[in-house]
Amino acid sequence: MLELKNISKTFNPGTVNEKLALNNVSLTIEDGDFVTVIGGNGAGKSTMLNAIAGVWPVDEGQILIDGQDVTKLPEHKRASYLGRVFQDPMNGTAAAMNIEENLALALRRGQKRMLRQGIKASEREAYRELLSGLGLGLEDRMTSKVGLLSGGQRQALTLLMATLRKPKLLLLDEHTAALDPKTAAKVLETTETIVNRDHLTTLMITHNMRDAIAHGNRLIMMMKGEIILDIRGEEKQGLSVQDLLSRFEQVSGKEFANDKAILG
Repeated sequence: MLELKNISKTFNPGTVNEKLALNNVSLTIEDGDFVTVIGGNGAGKSTMLNAIAGVWPVDEGQILIDGQDVTKLPEHKRASYLGRVFQDPMNGTAAAMNIEENLALALRRGQKRMLRQGIKASEREAYRELLSGLGLGLEDRMTSKVGLLSGGQRQALTLLMATLRKPKLLLLDEHTAALDPKTAAKVLETTETIVNRDHLTTLMITHNMRDAIAHGNRLIMMMKGEIILDIRGEEKQGLSVQDLLSRFEQVSGKEFANDKAILG
């Protein structure tokens, strides 16, 4: 489903600010995999995700999505393959438009643009059913402006919009980091439900080890632009935070930063 073949990325090459962000990274994610990605600041997590999304080109290597080489495709042309939810709940939705209008935009993404007679009754009913599944009462607020929603409500709506057309690959870029713990747990629960229901291949970046362990069927840890751990299946199911810290220290020879942002 997703193949990264020896991708590398250096920012500000040849200057005092030169930074090797991805170092010959190779990764294969199978159809239906839900992969969590953990690592400290500067590990290369977001750089890898942005390289997949086409935010910037890689210096070397290949990126394939569903067997198609997208390495040289610009970001807007990769959008048909991808769904993406950002860290900031303000991204991904149009604040001045109401909930049903945002969903209509998401449903028609990638289609030929033309004049339309608003939202059909059948579409509205479908949106109501989808929103009801979130358990946030948004099905009764479909004409409310998105800008009036809480951060958690808006992030749940963004998640729904990103998955409406069942993308080949769902990218979650620390999508609960800006939320309070209770709301973050609700959004993660919703994420798990949608991913499992629609069998979506998913890559989720997080700073929280507990979340990385609790969700998905595979866990990847990055350090200095490289993948240093790849844990899956039964091994991941039995993993604890202390186990993960120990594995990190064995591989890297260093202690992992022990703070609330990482341990959760």
